[in-house]
Amino acid sequence: MQLGYRFGLVVRFELLEGHGEAFDALTAETLASVRADEPGTLVYLAHSTLDTPDVRVFYELYEDHAAFEVHETAAHVRHFLEERTQHLRRDPEVWQVTPHDGVVRPGAGPDGV
Repeated sequence: MQLGYRFGLVVRFELLEGHGEAFDALTAETLASVRADEPGTLVYLAHSTLDTPDVRVFYELYEDHAAFEVHETAAHVRHFLEERTQHLRRDPEVWQVTPHDGVVRPGAGPDGV
C-alpha cells in the first residue's frame, strides 16, 4: 500500500514517577481538541508501555507539513507543550518520519477509523 507523502512524528516521553495519571489527563484534553479541530491530523495515537509504566509513546501522522504546522500552532497544542514539562523526567525523544508503506484497515483505530 503506497501512502504517498505524509509527515509524521514518533515521540517518546519519559515521565516522572507518579505523574502518569496527570500526563494522561493532559493528553486526553489535548486529544479532544485534535479530534474536533484538526482535519489534517490523520493519526494521533498516545500509547503506554507494558514494561515501563512511566513511558508514553505518541505516533502522529499529518496530511502534510502544513497540517503539522497548523497542529503545532494551535492553542490546545501550545497549552500541552507548556504543561507537559512538569511531568517529564527529561526532554522527549522526537523522530520525524515519512511513512512509505503499511496497512491501514477500517475500524483499526480508537475512533473506528
